Amino acid sequence: MKKPALFLALALIVAVLIWLIGRNPPDLDMLRDHLAGLDEWRTQRPFVVAVVFFLSYVAVTALSLPLAVWMTLAAGALFGFWWGLVLVSFASSIGATLAFLASRYLLSDWVHEKFGSRLQTINEGMKRDGAFYLFTLRLIPAVPFFAVNLLMGLTPIRALTFYLVSQAGMLAGTAVYVNAGTQLAQLESLSGILSLPLILSFALLGIFPWITKFLLRLIKRRQAYAGWSRPARYDRNLVVIGAGAAGLVSAYIAAAVKAKVTLIESHKMGGDCLNYGCVPSKALIKSAKLAHQMRHADHYGLTATTPEFSFRKIFECIHAVIAAIEPHDSVERYEGLGVEVLQGHAKLIDPWTVEIATGDETRRLTTRSVILATGAAPFVPPLPGLDEVGYLTSDTLWDEMAQRDTAPKRLVVLGGGPIGCELAQSFARLGSEVTQIEMLPRILIREDEEVSDLVQASMEADGTTVLTGHKATRLGKDGGEKWIEVEADGETRRIEFDDILVAVGRAARLKGYGLEELGIPTGRVIETNEYLETLYPNILAAGDVAGPYQFTHTAAHQAWFATVNALFGKFKRFKADYRVIPWATFTDPEVARVGLNEQEAKEKGVPFEITRYGIDDLDRAIADGSAHGFVKVLTPPGKDTILGVTVAGEHAGDLMAEFVFAMKHGHGLGKILSTIHTYPTLAEANKFAAGEWRKAHVNARALNLLERFHNWRRG
Repeated sequence: MKKPALFLALALIVAVLIWLIGRNPPDLDMLRDHLAGLDEWRTQRPFVVAVVFFLSYVAVTALSLPLAVWMTLAAGALFGFWWGLVLVSFASSIGATLAFLASRYLLSDWVHEKFGSRLQTINEGMKRDGAFYLFTLRLIPAVPFFAVNLLMGLTPIRALTFYLVSQAGMLAGTAVYVNAGTQLAQLESLSGILSLPLILSFALLGIFPWITKFLLRLIKRRQAYAGWSRPARYDRNLVVIGAGAAGLVSAYIAAAVKAKVTLIESHKMGGDCLNYGCVPSKALIKSAKLAHQMRHADHYGLTATTPEFSFRKIFECIHAVIAAIEPHDSVERYEGLGVEVLQGHAKLIDPWTVEIATGDETRRLTTRSVILATGAAPFVPPLPGLDEVGYLTSDTLWDEMAQRDTAPKRLVVLGGGPIGCELAQSFARLGSEVTQIEMLPRILIREDEEVSDLVQASMEADGTTVLTGHKATRLGKDGGEKWIEVEADGETRRIEFDDILVAVGRAARLKGYGLEELGIPTGRVIETNEYLETLYPNILAAGDVAGPYQFTHTAAHQAWFATVNALFGKFKRFKADYRVIPWATFTDPEVARVGLNEQEAKEKGVPFEITRYGIDDLDRAIADGSAHGFVKVLTPPGKDTILGVTVAGEHAGDLMAEFVFAMKHGHGLGKILSTIHTYPTLAEANKFAAGEWRKAHVNARALNLLERFHNWRRG
């Protein structure tokens, strides 16, 4: 708070100076009188007068005193047009930059701590287009000079950029006033200097950079489409390739606004999440958790028992869950919504033509826009011997395991990310001897270390052998016995297994869709701009194939931006918003997160303090036998603004929703603390975490005064 206090003191000094100036406000007659007194001195010592004038002008503009106009006129009268223009141009820009730096030093930290989340969009815009904004403001004399200096100091625009743009942007207006100063004897009032036509001319000059930017974008767009022939008419408003989360939402939105839309899927409706990912894995986790609870039923006062089950039956139940959800994503449902659904493989022929291959037949559709929502597939590393021994992935295991009566006796899980951890723990709870291999120092490497340790301890308690810091080098068979060789600390060892599950990540599906032929850049994902547009603005991408996240909920989130930009981008485009992205790993305990965690805050140099509440103290968790885990909240020092939250414990993904809502709408921990939470529920953990923050920030001096007050009241 010292810097804002210093700023207030400086502001008070400036206010006093402005008040003193206002008691005897300058006018043209006063200016002429002062200049008459300076004329002889200027003739005898021109250099000294110029230096003193320059420094005085810098001070006036740095302090935002209402004398700049008069001094600019004086510059023209004293030094003539060209020397006056040089002096004022440099002095005003230097003074403005000093005011800019003072604002940044004294106020920026305080403003961003108080309004950080709300300013994020502004900061991103200033990083990208700050020079354009500043140049426009400098060219319009109606915008207060001092306000521009102070407000720009609160943005991330570079000081050098601010100076150079200010120098260029203020030059035209400065020239007008300096020129008026050369005619001071004939000048009757200031109103004659800036006429309405002149102000409008400056305003038009101010928007010139934006016109230039628009023209450059138009030229770039034309260059992208050069060599392609645009159809005279279009069969569709939108073609969506891929019927996973992003594709389904895109088609739904397009149909809802009455666009003619075709959805193309080469395999199963619902994509990876319904058929291979979120849905079947959560059903498997539930069965495994129930088996775990049966083994530990004595914790609930019941007789512990070893569960007996058919592995085939478990997977029949999993497929039954998929079947129950399938109607939500079915062809029939989407056709009922007005979407044309085609089964086949889609390929881009040109920016407006999509070819659909179904068996031996092909057809082509022309469309104004295309959304690529082709998803991702398990990444299989090029390990020697992997193809020889055979392997499972998170896509193939569901059909493979459905043919078995018993769980794999010895299962190796390659990968320590969310998918690997969820499946390793589930198979261990269903009776497999699981060995999990991760080459990094710990599992769940993107989470805080204490989270990784908590999950690993739980998995090891369930019987999983977790090998971190172990690099898989090759696989093979000896007499029918499968093995994998791993290396750690310079030593090599072999681990025998019956099945291996490869879960080292997922790679975007990029091949076979015509991207190479059209020259659409790709890396790990399709390259898009902030509007999710590719090289061709009418071809957009959403979901796993677009990155940067591989979550069903972010795919659906991106789909809205992609669809609206595809259908209405000619009139208004929207930048994809990634400010508040939650995610969860459904191990036991669950792990959920939104915003920054501790390790990310340290890496980015973001100042923070931690508030922590242990769920082992929560009444409902104790009653449920799930009294483990914690809620950890990161806030700026001394502020209740939420920078990020990590929850580890039962139903962590559900508990996270309240924090996501709070961060999205700029609410702090105080708002959560003041909200009534039903007792007894796990959601009370959020309120108690907010309470811990409040207890840590109690004003001791205020409490001391209250104690004295109550003592006085008692007599």
